[in-house]
Amino acid sequence: MSARTPVETEAAATPAVRLLSREHLPVVVGIVALVTLAAFENRAVMTILPTVVRDLDGWGLFGASTGASLVTFTIAMAWSGGWTDRRGPRPALLTGLVAFAVAQLVSGLAPTMGVFVAGRAISGAAEALIDTALFVLVAQALPDALRAKVFASFAAAWILPSLLGPSIAGGIDALAGWRVVFVAPLVVVPLALVPIRSALRRSHPGAGDVADAAGERRRVTASLVLAAGLAVTTFTAPWLETASTRVLGALAITTGVVVVLLGASRALPAGTFRLVRGVPAVIAMRLLVSAAFTGIGGVLPLMLVETRGATTAVAGVSLTVTGVLWAFGSWGNSTAWGQARPAAQRLRLGGALIALGSLGPVLLALDVVGFVPGMAGWALAATGMGIVSPTVSTELLAQAPAAEHGRVSAAQGLAVSTGVALSTALAGGVVALLGAAMTGPAFAALMATGGVTALGVALAAGRTRPTP
Repeated sequence: MSARTPVETEAAATPAVRLLSREHLPVVVGIVALVTLAAFENRAVMTILPTVVRDLDGWGLFGASTGASLVTFTIAMAWSGGWTDRRGPRPALLTGLVAFAVAQLVSGLAPTMGVFVAGRAISGAAEALIDTALFVLVAQALPDALRAKVFASFAAAWILPSLLGPSIAGGIDALAGWRVVFVAPLVVVPLALVPIRSALRRSHPGAGDVADAAGERRRVTASLVLAAGLAVTTFTAPWLETASTRVLGALAITTGVVVVLLGASRALPAGTFRLVRGVPAVIAMRLLVSAAFTGIGGVLPLMLVETRGATTAVAGVSLTVTGVLWAFGSWGNSTAWGQARPAAQRLRLGGALIALGSLGPVLLALDVVGFVPGMAGWALAATGMGIVSPTVSTELLAQAPAAEHGRVSAAQGLAVSTGVALSTALAGGVVALLGAAMTGPAFAALMATGGVTALGVALAAGRTRPTP
């Protein structure tokens, strides 16, 4: 019996189609332009945030400036799935782009740190709407055989932002001030829409009037619970810094994690936590791999600065390695060689590479290896993530009915939020508790947790095959 899924067998029999053909080039250019814009915005904000905090005297809201977007992303992601299925990707994408523009203006013109945090919150909601709409637009505008390639181009769109984004943001800040970093990208938004106008006009609803309204309300309510848990785990870590609030902080974070798990269990497809075969298991892979990768990469720059005496510029190399090697892994997954392998096999390979690659940063934290071998391990992990990420996306499109593509896209986003939140809660709690006493072994333990989680992805990858 063939090991291929039905969609892989169908794709193999489809006549060759080219991503850059005259028919598909405009929509590919437009979609990749939007992803590139989002990538530049992400890297620019990460670079410029310390300057913003210093200029607006907002040290107390530093955590909120990053956590607010995650909370609103989670809420908007749950709502965007059903909306996109009912109305098609066009309304969600246009609304998301308007929200993005508003977020950039609010952040760039913010007179206080509180207003800046509000801008970042709007940005999180915009990202959720845009992500869901682009996911569905890919499914509607491009043939099945091109999905792996277009998701690989998404990863490639992060290469230049990862290489040049921090330098460009720093240069703009030096020449014109940090506010221009937020306002300047608005010039690109209308240009990116031009190539995809035809695809947006041809886009169509999925589920239409047959959408499960009760089920959607239940998922949105569960996502609000999930977002509340995210807020608690994000904003209460500083309570661990002082002895007088340490017990209260530990209780708050523990409660937040429990709330996250309860919300996620209702917001994600039934059976996700039990790795039920098919879509639930695929969503579980997204959750686990997000937790694993964040568990390693989230503390890697801080480890380099605190334990190895690296400058922030040197520590930023990890971001560059992530962008470039993630794209390389996605490219490998999109090749004929990669697509000839069953999805479960690619997920197993990617999870194994992340687990094996985590040894580089772990041994670097323990001062067993030097910077170059440590970064080589991280490069291996980033390659594995590049294989897993598009494989999850293409499998969701393959296994879910077309009428539910918006919902599975939203579920994928919520799985990412949950995985990131759980890893961030663990890392943030440990860092806040130990503070300046964070040592190499403590960093190594945190990153090893990510490696073990990635090993779980490799071991459970076979569950993603649909039930025969």
